[in-house]
Amino acid sequence: MAPMTTAPENLRQTGFDQPIHFALPDRDARGRLVRLGPVLQEILGTHAYPSAVAHLLAEAITVCALMGSLLKDEGSQLTMQAQAKGGAVTLMVCDYRDGEVRGYADCDREKAAELSPGAPLSVLFGEGHLAVTFDLAVKPGRYQGIVPLEGSSIAEAVEGYFVQSEQLPSLIRTAIRLDGDAPVAAGMLLQHLPDGEEGRERLHVRLDHPEWQHASTMAASLQDEELLDPDLSLEDIVWRLYHEEREILTEQGPALSRGCRCSVIHFENVLARFGKEDRDEMRSDDGFIRVDCAFCSREFLVED
Repeated sequence: MAPMTTAPENLRQTGFDQPIHFALPDRDARGRLVRLGPVLQEILGTHAYPSAVAHLLAEAITVCALMGSLLKDEGSQLTMQAQAKGGAVTLMVCDYRDGEVRGYADCDREKAAELSPGAPLSVLFGEGHLAVTFDLAVKPGRYQGIVPLEGSSIAEAVEGYFVQSEQLPSLIRTAIRLDGDAPVAAGMLLQHLPDGEEGRERLHVRLDHPEWQHASTMAASLQDEELLDPDLSLEDIVWRLYHEEREILTEQGPALSRGCRCSVIHFENVLARFGKEDRDEMRSDDGFIRVDCAFCSREFLVED
């Protein structure tokens, strides 16, 4: 990453659907910023979600894009899956791989229609849990953390994941605007990197670390209007927050796209795991096996 030494008006202008990575070396902190536009519209447009569910999924996709941008190796994948009972939403899943993001939510539409956007997780889900899974292309491979669906938002629940599963102080800010024809969602992830502390027993040392307190206090001052303003570049946001730092490092992350990986070939490979009798039972009168993809709301005809 190259040092950021120029004034805001001379900074590279990052648009929609491309995160930036930044680091504050003197604060032992790293961060990610992203603003979603066309990609978000494409994902949400495949289903006519009630407004509260659309808001929830938009936030989850934003957080997924932020966390996914932490992955370094091609082929690595991040998956967030929430399962619950007793609320309006029974399942929510989104993932990130190589710049591709996708998401889906299953809900009781009558219950969801009664809720306002931004409803707390306890109202949206009832009782449930959030599983965060990293499938790394290199060792150590796959690891997963599971936390309760508690708090006011998915961002807050994921902050809990980082503290409980990775002992990593983290702050996540999100902002959602879905009114009109062009939905926008944006977010910021800030983390305090280890500085010699290891294990849960030393976590409080980092939470109270003056460098982390300073960096997180500045990040917490970020306003929703700033995150959502298309005329304010992501680099400008970093500069506004941390222009007094001796050194700020930034680089662009990979451009994002909607990445539904479904195809006839994929489903043929999945169905091949079933026995011939099972596949025959799945077959309709015209000889095809019909497979629905929840992510992209398309039907695929598979001929065995």
